[in-house]
Amino acid sequence: MTDQRVLDQDIPGVKRLVPVDEAVGMVLPHDITEIVPGKKKGPAFKKGHVIREEDVPRLKDLGKFNIYCLELGPEDVHENEAGVTLGRLACGSGVETDLKVTEGKVTFRAVRDGLFKVDKKILYEINLLGDVMISTRHTDSVVRKWDIVAAGRAIPLVIKRKTLDQATELLVAANGLLKVLPWQITRAGIVVTGREVYEGRIKDAFGPAMKKKLDAFGVETVFFTKVPDDAPMISHAIRESVSKGAQLVICTGGMSVDPDDVTRKGIALAGAKGITYGTPVLPGAMFLVSYINSVPVLGIPACGMYFKITVLDLVLPRILAGQIIGRKEIAEMGHGGLCLSCKKCNYPICPFGK
Repeated sequence: MTDQRVLDQDIPGVKRLVPVDEAVGMVLPHDITEIVPGKKKGPAFKKGHVIREEDVPRLKDLGKFNIYCLELGPEDVHENEAGVTLGRLACGSGVETDLKVTEGKVTFRAVRDGLFKVDKKILYEINLLGDVMISTRHTDSVVRKWDIVAAGRAIPLVIKRKTLDQATELLVAANGLLKVLPWQITRAGIVVTGREVYEGRIKDAFGPAMKKKLDAFGVETVFFTKVPDDAPMISHAIRESVSKGAQLVICTGGMSVDPDDVTRKGIALAGAKGITYGTPVLPGAMFLVSYINSVPVLGIPACGMYFKITVLDLVLPRILAGQIIGRKEIAEMGHGGLCLSCKKCNYPICPFGK
């Protein structure tokens, strides 16, 4: 900013005393308090306010006849300008801010339901600069429209333009530091395996549990069937599910190493590729993810029926947002992948999957 001045006798720099009549156009670095006995005590002018000619009489009424000022040079940036720059450049697809910067702070919100994503490497490099900061939700968090997903600000009142230029370069390279990916999958099929369920010996608990999780994301169950522990029949059910328009197929049960558990074989027989079996997540070590062309086919172990939250709750939102999950993505889930089985489950407000 050219020839912009900031008022505050406590800010280090070259100071001089300025009559309030000469302070028009300057920026207040702090609140100016007004006290009306018995009625109110609060800011008459807030930090960041640009002094106007019509403000001069009121400032005098508040006892402000002289004000200390600090000249900002060409290498200095006021906190509000820095906040606007962070807000303008950090927004990616699905994220917005109104750029109403207060004390250098800008807030980011989701503009749709979806999966929140943040470039953690770029975020780290920005916060390593000092004097500017951005704080976010965890990446891969499920968010709703208008949820706050992040906030950023300049930390001191005045920062060096070099710092803002470095932050700008990083944000441009990120091409949208903050994003909310929309849900891409809207139709799913459920294949419940197990002879005991198929023959009606026990009540199916898997199917309703899986449907409930899909319903929470607005995913329609377009295909549902029960099949015995027979690999060809499981394979046929998966292919039929895809033919009926399922964009995702969930197969339940039969994921262990017992001789009767042939769900993995049935998934492979259906033509699934890129099969990743096993995860460093508890509950959910025997989870399977694979793909038939672009259709994800998931194998859910028995824990999906007994536990409220499992590895499926970590993977499903990413799958629904169109992300490809393979061995690398699964391996990264080991850090934070231990559920503490709290008596009162507060997921997702907990460390699981973080």
